[in-house]
Amino acid sequence: MKTCILFPGQGAQTIGMGKDLFDASKKVRAMFEEASEASKIDLAALIFNGTEDELKQTRNTQVALALVECAASASLHEKGALIQGTGGFSLGEWPALVEASVISFGEMIRLVAERGRLMDEAGRRSGGSSMSAVLGMDPAAIEAAIKASGVSDVWVANYNSPAQSVVSGTEAGLAVTDVAIKEAGAKRVVRLKVSGAFHSPIMRYAYDGFKEFIADVAFADPKLDFFSNVTGGKVGSGAELKSLAAEQIISPVRWIDEQKAILDAGFSRCLEVGPGTVLGGLWKSASAEVPCLPAGTMEQISTLSL
Repeated sequence: MKTCILFPGQGAQTIGMGKDLFDASKKVRAMFEEASEASKIDLAALIFNGTEDELKQTRNTQVALALVECAASASLHEKGALIQGTGGFSLGEWPALVEASVISFGEMIRLVAERGRLMDEAGRRSGGSSMSAVLGMDPAAIEAAIKASGVSDVWVANYNSPAQSVVSGTEAGLAVTDVAIKEAGAKRVVRLKVSGAFHSPIMRYAYDGFKEFIADVAFADPKLDFFSNVTGGKVGSGAELKSLAAEQIISPVRWIDEQKAILDAGFSRCLEVGPGTVLGGLWKSASAEVPCLPAGTMEQISTLSL
């Protein structure tokens, strides 16, 4: 069965995530130790015994979620899973890079720790920026509503599904476009509790810093089919993936296109490897025949036919 594993992004995190994986696997416990050393954060304490407020800080969230998703993948492989393709939503692309042998697990943790720090700082430096979820409206109609509003500092950041998108921008700009999008026909516009306008030009500070930070890091060509948020399609070059790793910070997540590319590549199932079932929910808009199954806990993994 041709299988593509997908890793969710920021927002999927919960206190206690991955504890069953940690308890069941010596390899996972070693990964927690390695990640804590690389990030200079006691990740077991943060994830298992920390507070929601601590975990939701971008500089903590990204490295914690990347670790737990790689732990779930390791548990899948310990059960004998055979994987032919991978991708991830936003932050989830980093565990996917490890899955495809583009970079090592330890290197990924080091890079994600800095990515989270820079994005957190970019949000603080923005002078007030955020994101809003838009439900029940086609992305093209959202773009038209933003353009008609005359606001120049709000953009579609996540093309999640035909009926769900996320926009990023300044607080002042969103105050106008939230209303304009609702008046143009959206069912709901919900301001999100995030620390910045991710996947937009407002993250330029983080992009500049991260591009410099990864300059000397080698990215190998992927050993699996790798699907990109920035292009919405398959990428086969390590050099291109390195460029896209920085570009992704200021570029929209083209998830609708990425799902289509996975289907066009002939995959017969996807596995959502990480906390929650957000990607499985989005997948339903892409295919009713090809399933996207949850594989983020030991219980879920044990029920899969591998």
